[in-house]
Amino acid sequence: MKKVSILIAAFVILTAFSPNDTIRVDNRENPVEITFKNDKQALLDYFKETNKNLLKNVKGLSSEQLQYKASPEKWSVAQCLEHIILTEEYIFGMVEKLMQEPANPERKEEIKISGEDLIKGMTDRSNKAKAPEEIQPSGKYTDVKEAIKAFEKQRAGILKYIKNAKVEDMRNHVTDSPFGAIDGYQFALFIASHTARHTLQIEEVKADAGFPSE
Repeated sequence: MKKVSILIAAFVILTAFSPNDTIRVDNRENPVEITFKNDKQALLDYFKETNKNLLKNVKGLSSEQLQYKASPEKWSVAQCLEHIILTEEYIFGMVEKLMQEPANPERKEEIKISGEDLIKGMTDRSNKAKAPEEIQPSGKYTDVKEAIKAFEKQRAGILKYIKNAKVEDMRNHVTDSPFGAIDGYQFALFIASHTARHTLQIEEVKADAGFPSE
């Protein structure tokens, strides 16, 4: 039930998009247009970019900046960070579980969504979805260094897994989501694109007129 609730929240924002050969990395100050090649290096590069952009946006923030909320219903930077960490852990666990199941390459033709669709949809902040209770922030992080340490430790494990995985094997493991079939590679790509999405949310918090100067 948890898996379905999280996937519903994730994929509901992807349904309005069509394939596109070019995607934009989540960096509003210096946007980079890249072609996504659906290979291991492309996946690792996207993880690297989302890692770099997130850290660039949060390093050095004070406690006051970390906890600032533009309005009561909006998340703070600290809450965005906690949500990112919770979601990466949870989705990575789902990836590992999928890859332990028997391969089912006969289902690959059922996949309709592309990596480009996924990234474009996830990084479009005009489409909103409420996070399920399992990955709602609880106020765990009050120090940015503590949050960064948790994020980087978790990311290191995910990257190690991807480096040791075979893309063909990831492609041959297909599962169901509320919006159709997806494979293990797309599941992994979702982790990074979800972080890209909430890095943009952090930029929105920092751009608010009331955000503390220090």
